[in-house]
Amino acid sequence: MTREEKSRVIEDLTAQLADNTNIYLADISGLNAGTTSNLRRACYKAGVKLAVVKNTLLAKAMEASDKDFGELPEVLKGNTSIMMSETGNAPAKVIKEFRKKSEKPLLKGAFIEEAIYVGDDQLDALVDIKSREELIGDIIGLLQSPAKNVVSALKSGGGTLAGIIKTLSEKEG
Repeated sequence: MTREEKSRVIEDLTAQLADNTNIYLADISGLNAGTTSNLRRACYKAGVKLAVVKNTLLAKAMEASDKDFGELPEVLKGNTSIMMSETGNAPAKVIKEFRKKSEKPLLKGAFIEEAIYVGDDQLDALVDIKSREELIGDIIGLLQSPAKNVVSALKSGGGTLAGIIKTLSEKEG
């Protein structure tokens, strides 16, 4: 690879890092062609972009990026694949599901909305991260809950109050 090609790859990677807020680094070494193809298919279905990258070029792209990747450049050893997604937990779910049949991919680290996770032991925590849409749904549900309680209390209370008034009016008559 010429120097020009390397700088072009670094520029592309830097742009991808800037465009994505959810970036996973995984090790898929040892997977045969068929298994790798299945992993790529699973990633595609989940809306995850998967690419094998050179560690040195990715490290330079991380350096050139405006984002602070903390200790993630330190995990760039051996085979590295980069997984990018709109949803914070999508790559983690793909990895976890895929590992039911295979021991790889191994999670090296992740950058999720400014937070940094290092190590394969973080996989379960990453699977549990809620997407932006899920969080918004939870908030709306919480906001609607008190209003629903008030409305139902008024309805049931109104029925009871009307019943009491009716009973009292019947007694007087």
